Amino acid sequence: MPQKIIEGIDELKQLVGQEVGISDWFEVTQSRVDEFADATGDHQWIHVDVERARTASPFGNTIAHGFLTLSLLPLLASQTVKVEGDFKMGINYGLNRLRFPAPVVTGSRLRARFTLQSVEDVVNGHQITWAVVVEVEGAKKPSLAAEWLVRYYY
Repeated sequence: MPQKIIEGIDELKQLVGQEVGISDWFEVTQSRVDEFADATGDHQWIHVDVERARTASPFGNTIAHGFLTLSLLPLLASQTVKVEGDFKMGINYGLNRLRFPAPVVTGSRLRARFTLQSVEDVVNGHQITWAVVVEVEGAKKPSLAAEWLVRYYY
């Protein structure tokens, strides 16, 4: 269940420039990393070879794919905020910016912070821009920083 329910676009517009919420902590398991590797075909050893990663990786363990971290945004967002309204659908419209400043070591926990950057009218709906920062518990740098675009259509 989302931590914050926003009643419509007018209420959402009042939150521009504010951090709207923080998701729950989420553990990134080796099983999830392996499944993502299978789904994407990215089986680089730094992600899937636990023994080699322990001895040859500067991180001392396998790490999650950056795109796995990115793919968790809908889950983390659903724990954080829900925009109510008479929308037919919401879609992921893309990203303006995306960086992976630090790795997610397998077995660590992460969470996302969502700051509302803008709400713009588009034909038959609205475009929302979220500044998203994904933190790893105990890490100095975030693992992901992005401007994420979501659209709601009537």
